Order: sequence, then structure tokens, then C-alpha cells
Amino acid sequence: MTSGGTTAAGPAAPLDNSGRPLRSMLRERWFSTLFMTDMWERFSFYGMQALLFLFATAPASEGGLGLSDGTAGALFGLYISASFLAAMPGGWLGDRVLGTHHAMLCGALIIMAGHISMAVPARATFYLGLVLVACGTGLLKPNLPVMFDQMNPGASSSHRQAAFSLFYMSIQVSALLGPLITGALGERVNWHLGFGAAAVGMAFGVLQYLHGAPSLRGAATGPSRPLPPDALRRLVRRAWAALAAAILLGAGVTAAGGLPLRPVLALCGLASLAAPVWYFRRLLRGAELDEAQRARIRGYRRIFVPSVLFWAMYGQLGTVFSLFAREHTDRDVVGFTVPASWFQSAHPLFLLLLAPLFAWLWLRVGARAGVVRKFSAGLLCAGGGFAVLATGAWFASDGDTLVSAVWLLGAFLCMTCGELVFGPVGLSTTAESTPEGHRSRMMGLFYLGAALGAGLGGQLSHLVGVLPLWTYLAGFAAAATFTALLLHHRTART
Repeated sequence: MTSGGTTAAGPAAPLDNSGRPLRSMLRERWFSTLFMTDMWERFSFYGMQALLFLFATAPASEGGLGLSDGTAGALFGLYISASFLAAMPGGWLGDRVLGTHHAMLCGALIIMAGHISMAVPARATFYLGLVLVACGTGLLKPNLPVMFDQMNPGASSSHRQAAFSLFYMSIQVSALLGPLITGALGERVNWHLGFGAAAVGMAFGVLQYLHGAPSLRGAATGPSRPLPPDALRRLVRRAWAALAAAILLGAGVTAAGGLPLRPVLALCGLASLAAPVWYFRRLLRGAELDEAQRARIRGYRRIFVPSVLFWAMYGQLGTVFSLFAREHTDRDVVGFTVPASWFQSAHPLFLLLLAPLFAWLWLRVGARAGVVRKFSAGLLCAGGGFAVLATGAWFASDGDTLVSAVWLLGAFLCMTCGELVFGPVGLSTTAESTPEGHRSRMMGLFYLGAALGAGLGGQLSHLVGVLPLWTYLAGFAAAATFTALLLHHRTART
């Protein structure tokens, strides 16, 4: 064994906090339960994401919604933003009302119901399904990493980042298969059949979680700070009243023939931008935290701004990247035309291949690089991906030229490297910043930056079609590079 955790044969296997190889977690029953649950959720998420933009822009004669590219991009961004934003009340419900176990189970069931609703060939059920999937994701996503962290107690910062990297790797198998299955069914057979396949995947996730739930009894699965009985009763009454009001409003809108989509998207988009800012300020001013805990949350803001920019770029994977695949990429392979949705599998494929390398890298560098510098490197990766795609779009700017798929795959590769920084490092940093009793709520704070970024990216999607595509992409590349260099410069000075 040499210094730095390497052997003569190469890098040593990452170790957990007890000195065992991190890969030993793969044999734990609790790990397989959480892994399979998140794996099927990712199958449904990536499968539906691969179809959403393409279905929204497909002509009504082909079974689609017939929306413009900009409007469809705004709809996609709003859905992603709502999914992340719902993590805030979802995390609060996990901390105060349901506990992590019941929050995850309820979230999985609501996601499944949403995909079933989208499988029904009607506009009203499609939009209802988007709402349900976003709400269910908001319950499941902030509570699952909390339970994962509870099952791996006492880990150091570098070990925690490595463990989350391995978990990221594990769930990418289904994320790789999701777009292939739903894309083939949706693009080649029927759009709603593809959405139905996502529902089947989530149903497997629910069954897997119920089967493996006994292995999670060692975790603190109940509410960490339960609401007093009187407050809980008031919450239940208000929840039923809100549900009744939503049903009446939905029935009224349906009876009136619906609402114009673009103004609704604009209002919801503005709300998605304002809500994260409002919540962050409310969290800091609340009486539940002492001054030391507020200081920890204020320190979290140093990674909040770069997170917003990255997730704004991430939100373009299902929209602008899909548009590039459909309109500007040569998809012919020995006479077979590759469905545009299949390119969405490139992202989880690269995650699956690169996650072990990044898990080893976080153990290798430990705390020496620092969170801000890591985020700076992640932004440079994302900026490089957009620069690659902008170059490909420039070559195809005459509208008649189809370029090699290498441009698109190269952009996906760079964005994957960026996510392998912002995902595991962001989750680990959030877990370290968490005040006692606010674990799920603070994990929702991680998704707050993602919600703000996705909402911002969705609003910027209106520029698609107004600006040349290569200019739009180059603007993101320049913003990411400038922010990364600024972060690095400030870190070097301190």
C-alpha cells in the first residue's frame, strides 16, 4: 500500500467509516431496498422525461399536444421545478408528520398514480398526472437520502460523498433502460403507452419497498420532531379543505373549456422563481432555529448560487438536447433511425460508468479541494458540455445539415461529470449542514436550488426559436465558465 490510498495495481477500494470496502454496502439488505426503490423511481422519471418534450411538441395529428418548442420547454422546466420545489413541503412532512418511511411510501404511490393518469389519452389527465408526479417526487426524494444517511451513521465528509456516489451509480441501470423502453413505445407505437410503461416501473418500486421495509427498522423512520396533536389536527383539516378546493377548481376549469396555457405557464413560472427565495428567507427568520443553526444555513448559501446555475443547465437536457437530437442529429445507423428519446439514455449510461471513478476521487482528495472548488470544477464541466453542443449547433445552423451524434454525446458526457459533482457533493454538504431535527427539511433545501434553477431554465426556454440555437447554448456556456472562474478566484483569495 502506498500513500494516498493506492496499490501497485491502481486505486484501492474505497472504505466506509468502519474500515470496510464501501462496495460491501451493496450486500446489505437495507441498501438493496433503498436502491431498488430509487432505481424504479428513476426508471419512471427518466422514461417520462424522455417523452415529455417530444410529446408536447408533436402535432395533434400525431397524438401530441402541438405546442411550440419554447412553450414545451417552459412546461418541461416548470414540471422539473415543481418536482424539486415540492421537496420543501415533502421534507417538512417527513420531519414533522409522516416520518421518512411513510413519506417515501406515500410519495411512491402518488408517483404511480400520476403515471397512470398520464397513460389516459386526454389532456386533462395528462396535466393532472404531471401534478401528481411532481407532488409524489417531492415526498420521496428528500426523505430517501435522509434514510440512506441514517443507515450509514458516523461517516466522514469524504466517505459520505463516496457513498452517495456509489448510490448514484447503482440507480443508473434503470435510468438507462427507462428512455429505451418508454421511448420505443411512445415514439413508435403510442405516446400514452410509453407513459403507461413508466407507471408499471413505479408499481414495481412500490412492491419492492414494501417487501424490504422490515430491513429499515434500524433507521429513525418516524417523525424526528412530531407536531403537537392540536397542530396535527389543524393540518389535517386544512389539507382536506385544500383538496376539496382543488377538486372544485379543477372541475370548474374543465367545465369552462380549460385555461389558455401560456399565461398559466408564465404565472406558475414566476411563482416557481419566487417561492424558493421566499422559503429561504422564512427559514432563516423562523423561531425554530438558534443563531448557530442559522449561521450554518447562511453558510450553505455559498453553494446555492452555483447550484441554481447548474440545475438551470440540467433542465435543458430533456428540452434543448432533445430538440437537437430530433432536428439536427444524424440518427441513421445502418438503415435504422434511432428514436430521439433514446439519446436521453446517454446521461445515465455515463453516470453508471463514471460514478465509481468519482467515488474514488472524493476519497482521494478528501477535504483538500473544498466544496466551493469542487462546484467550480462542476460548472466548468457543464459549461464545456454546452460549448460542445453549441459548436455542433453552429455547424447545423443552415437548417439542412445533420451533424454527427458525437456532438450530442460529448455534451451529455460533460454534463454527467458536472452532475457527479453537484449531486453527491451537494447531498453530502447538505447532510453535514443539517440542524438536529430538520434532516428531511434541509435535504429539501438542496432541491430548492434545483427548483429555482429549473424554473429559471424553463423561462429561458422561450428564447429557443428567438435566438439561434448555437447562441442560446453558448450563452449558458459563457455564464457557467464565468461563474466557475469567479468562485475559484474568491476561494483562492480566502
